[in-house]
Amino acid sequence: MSKITTKELETKSAGYYAYAAAIDARMKATAMWSHYSDAEKVRAERMKLGLEMCYSTDEDIYITPRKKFISIVVRSAKVRDRKNLALLEQDYAALGISKVVTEQSISYRIPKK
Repeated sequence: MSKITTKELETKSAGYYAYAAAIDARMKATAMWSHYSDAEKVRAERMKLGLEMCYSTDEDIYITPRKKFISIVVRSAKVRDRKNLALLEQDYAALGISKVVTEQSISYRIPKK
């Protein structure tokens, strides 16, 4: 039985440049989706639905494509269902999906095939 890897990252606020950074991130995300197959997009969407059942959050859970992985981000997360979350993370670990924890959010990274 393998365990999901968890990384702790330290992040800083973009401050004054947050708006420009958000627009740039949106443009890059739109371009990155062309590098993923429909099956990979569906897999990420299914994973998001599973996480929505386990986490309670004031903000949306969203999917962001990157060059080497698809990231599913949960902001302001509060665990609603620990038992099912543990089962999901066990499955994610078997699939090579990593978990990254920051002060602002929890991110699950699906590696690109």
